Amino acid sequence: MDTSRWGLPVRRVERNPNAAPPPRDEWPMTVPAVAQLVHEGLDLGPATVLVGENGAGKSTVLEGIAWAFGLDSRGGSRNTRGMLSDDEPDPVGRALRVVRGPGAGRWGFFLRAETMHQVFETIAGGRDDPGDFHAMSHGEAFNALLGTNRYRGPGLYCFDEPESALSFTSQLALLAQMADLVATGTAQVLVATHSPLLAALPGARLLLVDDDGLTDVPWDALPLVAHWRAFMDDPRRYLRHL
Repeated sequence: MDTSRWGLPVRRVERNPNAAPPPRDEWPMTVPAVAQLVHEGLDLGPATVLVGENGAGKSTVLEGIAWAFGLDSRGGSRNTRGMLSDDEPDPVGRALRVVRGPGAGRWGFFLRAETMHQVFETIAGGRDDPGDFHAMSHGEAFNALLGTNRYRGPGLYCFDEPESALSFTSQLALLAQMADLVATGTAQVLVATHSPLLAALPGARLLLVDDDGLTDVPWDALPLVAHWRAFMDDPRRYLRHL
């Protein structure tokens, strides 16, 4: 029996038998990755990274899992759920239920690049508030938040395209922090990204999100890795087609 995931905040996400899923012919069930998630469920390990093109559904999948865990789909912690929005049920999240590990931490934090400043407004003045987030650059504020107690200890840590706020060096720092969280054995990381650097998180399960749904793919076989390699090798091959 595999007990390696028992202590994780989310061992598995599966269909909630007490809630009807959205209609099959309507969004978001028309997104293959979402339909697969709802109907087949998904086992989660210590680290899972979702990669795919815009519109493939990776953020929708991540938001649904975060909401089912108890987080606001717009971001923040379990303590701030409903403070960023009216917290209407997420269409994917309400169709899911979370299978938790025995004794696993219930803390969680969801950071979305596009709603980051709304999160800052909500948490300003807390006991570990590093200062005025709005006086910092986007990347500085992001790094300051990661340095607070919100990103320490057992729990589920969700990131939606965090690379949009970060330089190459800051992405490396985030990668190291995520690796440290995972190494504790009680913290779990779930990331949606376009960054080949963040997709290189050691030991992470990489899921390609596309028209085929959710597919396990090794890092060096990811399309985004191939495209970045080809572009860096000869940018002109891409630029001449623009």
